[in-house]
Amino acid sequence: MTSPVVFDRSLVRRRLARALRAGYADFLLVRAVEDLMERLSTVSRPFPLILDVGTPTSAAADALRRLGTVTRVGPVAEPGAILGDEERLPFSGGRFDLAVSLLSLQSVNDLPGSLIQIRRALKPDGLFMGALLGGGTLTELRQAFTQAEAELEGGASPRVAPFADVKDLGGLLQRAGFALPVADSEVLRVRYGDPFALMRDLRLMGLTNALVHRRRTPLRRATLLRAAEIYGERFADPDGRLPATFEIIWLSGWTPHDSQQKPLRPGSATMRLADALGVPDDQDPAPPA
Repeated sequence: MTSPVVFDRSLVRRRLARALRAGYADFLLVRAVEDLMERLSTVSRPFPLILDVGTPTSAAADALRRLGTVTRVGPVAEPGAILGDEERLPFSGGRFDLAVSLLSLQSVNDLPGSLIQIRRALKPDGLFMGALLGGGTLTELRQAFTQAEAELEGGASPRVAPFADVKDLGGLLQRAGFALPVADSEVLRVRYGDPFALMRDLRLMGLTNALVHRRRTPLRRATLLRAAEIYGERFADPDGRLPATFEIIWLSGWTPHDSQQKPLRPGSATMRLADALGVPDDQDPAPPA
């Protein structure tokens, strides 16, 4: 099946390149790299060969070099990196022990396909760990623009990307062939003096609107100012500062291997629940409250 084209991928890369030239706003990425290294510290496994897929800067690759040799596929031209696309990786055949991708995969059109390619690039019993923006991201900004356009323009246009849900992403890992899939999320709340400071940061992260079906006419000044007003009215904290929500969804999965734990077949248990709990046969081991 052909995946729907939601994002203008060439525009995504141009926006990121512009952000990098202007001074990338890296606070989310710094947090993601710290979390990545903390999560990896609990895995008692060497990772001599590591693949970084599409992380906006070399921050993850730089941190991972203490663990092994890193091959980086960068979304824009960068010294020491392979220029590539997360939807068309130039690897196959099980080369890497670990693959990571931070704050990149939320803007691919074929996420299942990208996950399959990452899995194929890993050795058996190799680990994938990724972080991408989830469905709770920028909910305040989305609501403010929706209301402002409904009031002033008679209808809303898509201005904030549709982000995936944590429940869906766990299923996608399984579809892509990963074993022991795990998906969890963390909500970060960043506060701003006004909505325009948030919009500047989004521009400096390359996260401005790259939807294929975005409205092509310029945003009206009246609509922008009304959205800013609504943002303040609906979401301001008691001290007047404005929160912006970023949901980071973490994914992890292993390429299948015979050494991994597997669920038992139904009916294969060798001990009864009553025996395990140490209760008599005629007593219900879990009486109702």
